[in-house]
Amino acid sequence: MTANATELDFPVAWAHRDRYGKQELRVGEMPVRSRWTRRGLSCHRCAMNNKSPEAHTELRQGEVTVALPPQSHADLYFIGTIHTPWHTRQECPKRGSLDGPVCSIVVDERWAMGLTNLGDHRRIQVLYWMHRARRDLVLQTPFSTMRTTGTFALRSPVRPNPIASSIVELLAIDGRILKVRGLDCLDGTPLIDLKPERGAAGE
Repeated sequence: MTANATELDFPVAWAHRDRYGKQELRVGEMPVRSRWTRRGLSCHRCAMNNKSPEAHTELRQGEVTVALPPQSHADLYFIGTIHTPWHTRQECPKRGSLDGPVCSIVVDERWAMGLTNLGDHRRIQVLYWMHRARRDLVLQTPFSTMRTTGTFALRSPVRPNPIASSIVELLAIDGRILKVRGLDCLDGTPLIDLKPERGAAGE
């Protein structure tokens, strides 16, 4: 990353830990020594779990947030809801597996006719909105690597537009309910779209 925080034309927030170990959130210029430090990690998983408004102040050392735009640029229609066994990010697998547990996708009545002939496909692509993810981090420090990295260089669920995609095995369709294997999202996740796997006949 070549630009530092002082070159940006919008406010940034960064995590600082004093010599006594107390963490505080600072806004403005970020000192060089703090940009890439990996010590004294704090966890922002609770922001994923949506338990507390204060969760958005909990940053790991080296992480940076930006102010979100005052308004969005497009509208989404959630077309249904996904039901899985996982209720917290800690429980949720990092990636889905086709031999994982059976999950349900419930499509809203309005869009039910859109499922016509979807059962002809063994595998489908599911797009969904990770509604509990924070959206303001531009630098992240994953636990797995302890390396501070730009959001767009990671597959983290924490991103400006938390859209996820999984290829799943379609087991059955019962009315508006799809039974699938291969998901990796929390119970209650909003559904954005369904489509056959790329390369499927008739696409």
